[in-house]
Amino acid sequence: MTSLNNASGNKKQLTVLVAPSGFVGPLMSAIGIGEVMRDSGHRVVFAVRADWRDKLLKLNFEVELIGDKDEQVVKDSVEANVKESQVLIGNKSQLEKTIKSFEGYDRYKIPLVEADEPYYRDIIGRLRPDCIICEHITMSPTIINSGCVTVFYQSNSVLAMDMFIDDHRLPPSSLGLSVNSDKQLWEEYRKQINQAKQKSSKHWHSWLQSQGCPPMKENQILYPSRYANLYLAPKELDYTDIRPLPDNYYQFDYFKRTADDDDVFELPEQFRQKSGKLIYLSLGSIGSADVDLMKRLVAMLANSEHRIIVSKGVKHDKYELADNMWGERFVPQVKVLPIVDLFITHGGNNSITECMYFGKPMIVVPLFYDQYDNAQRVEDKGYGIRLNPYECSEQQLLQSIDKLLNDKQLAEKLEKVSKRIQTEKQIEKIPEIIENLIFV
Repeated sequence: MTSLNNASGNKKQLTVLVAPSGFVGPLMSAIGIGEVMRDSGHRVVFAVRADWRDKLLKLNFEVELIGDKDEQVVKDSVEANVKESQVLIGNKSQLEKTIKSFEGYDRYKIPLVEADEPYYRDIIGRLRPDCIICEHITMSPTIINSGCVTVFYQSNSVLAMDMFIDDHRLPPSSLGLSVNSDKQLWEEYRKQINQAKQKSSKHWHSWLQSQGCPPMKENQILYPSRYANLYLAPKELDYTDIRPLPDNYYQFDYFKRTADDDDVFELPEQFRQKSGKLIYLSLGSIGSADVDLMKRLVAMLANSEHRIIVSKGVKHDKYELADNMWGERFVPQVKVLPIVDLFITHGGNNSITECMYFGKPMIVVPLFYDQYDNAQRVEDKGYGIRLNPYECSEQQLLQSIDKLLNDKQLAEKLEKVSKRIQTEKQIEKIPEIIENLIFV
């Protein structure tokens, strides 16, 4: 292996281009990855839309813009995320939502990718990066054909790897099926999902090949990286005991980013003085836009004996909180989780892994996509309870809270998990993985 040191004995600095999608979750994961690369001495440049520029500059990253530099910057990316995800919100069946997400995939995906290609060509041509770290769903032909060492990261559930790994030892993703459930049902559902994929992916595959990309298998939507694939799943929730992965797949307990110094967080004195345990409610950037659902949960939790911190979300002005609650549009999650006793979460992958990092029990109320799989895995492994937020009763919710808060065995189990994760600090291994790919 070639040495990482140059002639003066100093570590060679790599130029690393990070290309996440514009959604909040993947961007937060990318920041965590970018931080360890930057702190290891490498130059890290993010390719993002203008609405993420200021946040990334404050975190001491360089920024290249995807899109017109003079385009109007929205208040934050959440507004756009909510618009794009309306089809996923609501009390539809998991199967219906999953099939819907693949219908017309090529019709909306190709124009989005085509629009971004000139920017990636320009950025890569000027920067000449040593490595590109991009989210699987970015899927830029320019990145794929760049000749750079390209590392893919996946910020959603590990089950979602069925977008590029067809393995029948696990249930199809996005349905929230237990690994102990009926395998015949898996195959019935998988057949319906694959039919939806095939209808929309034929043109997608053809277009990618017309751009010089390699062929894809029939039921694939995304490519894996031939170099390294980084995925997010605490060891306790992973599936490698059932389905081992190739050597170029690397498991990480978290991609947790450092809390921003600008994220001021202080509970009001009046709220602090109230009795009861501290519970944190967050449905994520997209789920919190479902005002009727937020009102439903707030009404039920109003009858809890505990104090509730609420991340109110983009439509924070559309509903009021109860007397036992405090919340704001944005609540800095990595600062809140250390002080609470329980987390009620939509089950996004960052939220699940951050909750495990801090060793908190959770009630997972999934809304769409990989959240169903995360919720079921948490329940199967005994780290929390899965509930349907649209259908659960007030009694079910409040009893679930008390059950978890009073479970001393679970508290000890979570304390061990938290200690392991914080001691091992797996994320700090990313620079070495990437350096070893380049200096060989």
